[in-house]
Amino acid sequence: MTAPAARYLSLGAGIQSSALLLLAVHGRIAPFDAAVFADTGWEPAAVYAHLRRLQALAEPAGIPIIRVSTGNIRDDALDPAHRFASMPLFTLGPGGEKGMARRQCTSEYKIRPIKAEVRRRLGYPHPARVPADVFAQMAIGISVDEVHRARDADVAYMRNVFPLLDLSWRRGDCAAFLAEHGLADTPRSACIGCPFHTDAEWVRLREQDPDGWANAVDFDRRIRHGSARATADGHPLRGQFFLHRQRIPLDQVDLRPRPAGPEETPGCGPWSCPHPAEPAPDSATRNDPAAETVPPTPAGTGLREVA
Repeated sequence: MTAPAARYLSLGAGIQSSALLLLAVHGRIAPFDAAVFADTGWEPAAVYAHLRRLQALAEPAGIPIIRVSTGNIRDDALDPAHRFASMPLFTLGPGGEKGMARRQCTSEYKIRPIKAEVRRRLGYPHPARVPADVFAQMAIGISVDEVHRARDADVAYMRNVFPLLDLSWRRGDCAAFLAEHGLADTPRSACIGCPFHTDAEWVRLREQDPDGWANAVDFDRRIRHGSARATADGHPLRGQFFLHRQRIPLDQVDLRPRPAGPEETPGCGPWSCPHPAEPAPDSATRNDPAAETVPPTPAGTGLREVA
């Protein structure tokens, strides 16, 4: 079998990917040629601070952290001149129909820039054809409690590998390993306004990052009637968008997080972002009809009614 031309880490800067980086730094797993962080421009301040801390640990070990980006997801969503990469926002139709917008943000702001960087580092930037025998390994931070999220890359020049599965590590093992090395406060990696936040995460943002909370509340208000681009093009949303599954303004939600468990909701990584069929498991939403699992709303201005 042809050997990979390079070995990279998809670094989301959350629990699992941070543990993988630290394992490589300490020689517990094979080293990486680089760790690639896809920056949406809308991560919490704690994630960016943690990323700087990881750089200080990784670079002396010969593992550079490369930051790639296709833009600021929040700014782009509110820019009438920019194409809107749909987020999994909760929708409420004019007749009370409940749905969820199709998710394009992970592909647009995480996977696409990583693919472009891998191509560039292999020496075949788009649109050059990558030879069939040239590929890079991409290590993904999927632990055994999330094995259902493990998936292959959809391109031949990049092959996903899952070192945590090889180690039979769970998320708790990753957290314990980070704590042993002074990184017990590693944050969950997800955009400030990610609709997949649990109530516990919204409360954490509100209490620990007031600026981030205000940012999310403002975005929730401004995205209510659809993307600025669609509105500018004369195609306003027939309904409303919301960040929270209760489908009311974020700052009006009665946030009731469930007691913390050993395994929290995973963060959003390029190949491990939660699926729309995986609702946030807070007690406040378990019996809430607004929290039901719903099919994604098709792209465009219409809303799909829940059967």
